[in-house]
Formats: sequence, C-alpha cells, structure tokens
Amino acid sequence: MAKPFRTIIVFLLFRIDWKKLFLVCSVFTIGQSHSLAVGPPLETVRVVPVVYSLNSLVKQNQSSVIPKKERRVSHRRKGRHRVKSIVADSPPSPPHVIRNIPIRLKKYLWSLKPDEALAFIKRDIENASLAEDDDAELYAPLFRNFSTFKRSYEWMEQMLKVYIYEDGESPIFHEPHLFGIYASEGWFMKLMEENKQFVTKDPEKAHLFYLPYSARQLQMAVYVPNSHNLRPLSVFLHGYVNMLAAKYPFWNRTRGSDHFLVACHDWGPYTLKGHNELSRNTIKVLCNADVSEGVFVAGKDVSLPETTIRNPKRPLKNLGGNRVSQRPILAFFAGNRHGRVRPVLLKHWSDKDDDMRIYGPLPNRASRLLSYPQHMKSSKYCICPMGFEVNSPRIVEAIYNECVPVIIADNFVPPLNEVLNWDEFSVVVAEKDIPNLKEILLAIPLKRYIVMQTNVKKLQRHFLWNAKPVPYDLFHMILHSIWSSRLNQIQI
Repeated sequence: MAKPFRTIIVFLLFRIDWKKLFLVCSVFTIGQSHSLAVGPPLETVRVVPVVYSLNSLVKQNQSSVIPKKERRVSHRRKGRHRVKSIVADSPPSPPHVIRNIPIRLKKYLWSLKPDEALAFIKRDIENASLAEDDDAELYAPLFRNFSTFKRSYEWMEQMLKVYIYEDGESPIFHEPHLFGIYASEGWFMKLMEENKQFVTKDPEKAHLFYLPYSARQLQMAVYVPNSHNLRPLSVFLHGYVNMLAAKYPFWNRTRGSDHFLVACHDWGPYTLKGHNELSRNTIKVLCNADVSEGVFVAGKDVSLPETTIRNPKRPLKNLGGNRVSQRPILAFFAGNRHGRVRPVLLKHWSDKDDDMRIYGPLPNRASRLLSYPQHMKSSKYCICPMGFEVNSPRIVEAIYNECVPVIIADNFVPPLNEVLNWDEFSVVVAEKDIPNLKEILLAIPLKRYIVMQTNVKKLQRHFLWNAKPVPYDLFHMILHSIWSSRLNQIQI
C-alpha cells in the first residue's frame, strides 16, 4: 500500500496547479460570505469618496485603473528585474493623490446646468474639512488656505470643462509664442489647446470659454512701430469679441463673465479698454497685474507669472541654486535703467556697498567672475524692481535659482496671489523704502531667512512649464486660479 500511496502523492504534487485551486476556493469562500451578509437598502447607503494614490505622471482619466504594463508584470511575475524596471521609471516626487468622485454623483452633476453644478461644488469646497499639513504632495505653508485649495483643485481635476473658440486666424490666434519674456501666454495656449482632460467640444457643457489669442502676436502683427498708438490693437479685439457675440449665444448669456483671456505682454491690459464687457467682465490673466490702472481687479483677475524662456525645447534648463552657506552676496540686481523704480534703486545702491551687488546692465568686471545666473545662485536676496510696468520676470528667475525674491513695485499683485502666501517666501519693499533696503534685509533673522529660502525651493515646482503638464505645475496652477475665479462668481 505504501508504494501506490506515494505514487498518488507525487502525482498530486506535480500535476495539480495549486495556485489555481487556491484561487477557486477563495472565490467560493468570498461568494458565500457575501451571500450571507445582510446590509441596508441601496438608497440608505452613504457614499464615501475613495482616495487613490497614484503616480503623478498617470493621466487623470486613468486615475483608478492600474496601467496595463503594471498589470502584466503583476500577473506574470517573470523575474524580479522587470518589477525593478517599473520602480526605476517612476519619478522621485511623491505620488499624486486623487479624490475619486462616485460615478453616480458625477452623472448627477453632469445632468445639471454648468452654473448649478458649480454651485454644488462651491458649497462642498466651503464645507471642506481641514486637510493635514503633512500632505505627501503639497507643502502647506506655501498656501493661504491649504484645505480650500486642495479641495478646489481636486474638483477642478474631476469636473472642469473649457470650450476653446476655433474662430480667429494665425498668427494672432492659435499660434503660441514660446520664447522670450512673454512666453507664459504662449505656453498656456499650447498646453491648453493640446489638453484632452479639460477641453470640451460641446460648449453647452463648458464652465469656461477661452479666447485663444496672443497679446505678443497681436502686437507684432498689428502695431505700427514707433507710432505709440495702441488703438488699432484695441479695435481689433473689439471686432473679434463682437463677432463672437453675434455668431454664438455664449458671450451674451453672461456678458463675458465666464470667458477668460491670457496675456503677458505689457500692453495686455491697455488693448482691452476698447470693449467695456471685455475689460470689466472677463477673467483676465495678466502679467501686468497693476491694480492702479483700473483694468486688473484683484480677487477676480489672475496675476500671471512672467517666465523668461530662452530655449522652448528645454524650458527647465539651469534650475537650482547654491546652499545657504554658499550665498555670500546679500542682494543682487542687474538690468536696464528704465521705469520709475530702477533709477532710484541705482542711485542709492549702485557701487555703494560690497554686500549690495546692484548694477545697471551687468558690467564685464562682474560677469568675468560670475554670470547673471551665478550671481542669483550666490545671493541670499534677488531684487525684483518693476520696469516700465509693475511685473518683472526676475521674480520667477529668483525662484528658479532658489533666491528669495524682493519685490519693489507698488500696486502690483504677485502671481497666483489668491492661493499662494507670498509672505512665506518673499520680501515686499515699498518704493519709498528703497534707501533703507539693506537695513530691511539685515533685520530679517537668519532663522527666518532659512525658512523663506526653503520655501522658495518647495515653491519651485509650482512655477515650472512642463512639455507634458504634471499635477500642480504652472499650467495647472494658472488653470486652477481661473477655475477659482469662476467659482467665486457663483451665488449660493
């Protein structure tokens, strides 16, 4: 009997797929336990949002689905080297956490008119519970109201739809300008028009309408050099808006209040004055965020960061800076002498103090030692005075070089000011206090400076243009500020 028994044992060990047998038994066990469970009726079940933690590069519409490559590896498990390759391909940044909205709730919201859905969302955002300060993705001290921002951003990812008008010919429309100091408007246009998550072809489903023109391209195409006459630019935009209003019903429904434009050229605000509804009602995303001109409205309009892009193929070149101990220069500025602030700055500080490296155009004697970026990387504070207008690309340059920006521009609203707390990573100096600039900077304790400089490094990711946008980068931050402004219009 022993020999036949051993034969049977050997047959069972080698012929039966024990993994499959175990799986089948598990399924039957789970099925029985579910069939015996008694629960409340479906209508009384409270739907609780589920949070999924995913890689930050996974597309939002695939947030709750495991990528095919990962599924294939997990099922086959053919060697450890393949699993390691997936880990190696993952970015070092924290995972992107997406709050998944129940499908039934989504369907309900999509059945409503856009304004009714926005009212529901706004109510939910206002009742949002406090978010944890030790969030894996975001650094809470950077934000004015971290909980509100996070909840609002989650809703934007899940629900926002933007309709882009196809009307308008190049080069003024649909042709982004991607380099130079006015590149922000071009990069936003490029990424917005390529986007599939937020863009809708059905205007009836849209929460926002985008006017896809470039203020820089408008200036180059319409302005007569040395004429000092901006009226042709205003007349052009006036005609374009009137054409949209006559051709479609969407502008007239709200008098343009659910429409937005993005303009980084210094003349952006002035070209809007020829059309009252365009100037007063639309959500204006402007680099020239000057509240004294009567066009930019703080709290409604969005201050657009002015980013200098020298190579569109490598927009993130030369990021980073020296550690605190390797920043011997107290303050640095180099630039042309124009506008009302810079001549005063140079009068008081140019060649007056070794700690204050304040120049006009960077002289050869200085550039032979350190280039312009190296000066920023070696300075504790980077002075960002206004030029002809209140905005300056030096603010973002300072952030890229991990230098604490010092903003000198009365009446200027800093970029993305509705969500970012600029007191935590910058210094604002009134124009009248320029003579006391060094005293003001030296009065900041070293401990406080280290906190601000650390915050600048944490902030940097929110000011980056990525060829393929990632969560919380500059494209998403600008879009969220527009979304937030639209929500603020809704009465509940």
